[in-house]
Amino acid sequence: MPVELPTQKYPVQVGFSAGSRHFPRAVDRNRVKRLGREAWRLQKQPLHDHLRQQSRQIAVFLIYTDKKIAPFTTLHRKISVILERLKELT
Repeated sequence: MPVELPTQKYPVQVGFSAGSRHFPRAVDRNRVKRLGREAWRLQKQPLHDHLRQQSRQIAVFLIYTDKKIAPFTTLHRKISVILERLKELT
């Protein structure tokens, strides 16, 4: 039975952060990170497939720097742009 390489199983590691300077309340920081993770989850598959084909692995850390919580549609659109750029770079 062939052994699956970690790059094939986990081609992307991603982390999210929201600073306490802009969001002093933990519930707001958690909401921003939750929205970002959901936007990433819904759109990550093409990047995963692309990296699996090349047997590559990347780590991404996204830092939310806006001073207010953006709507999900805005985050979804911005994550889409980030994913496309990552796909072009790899």
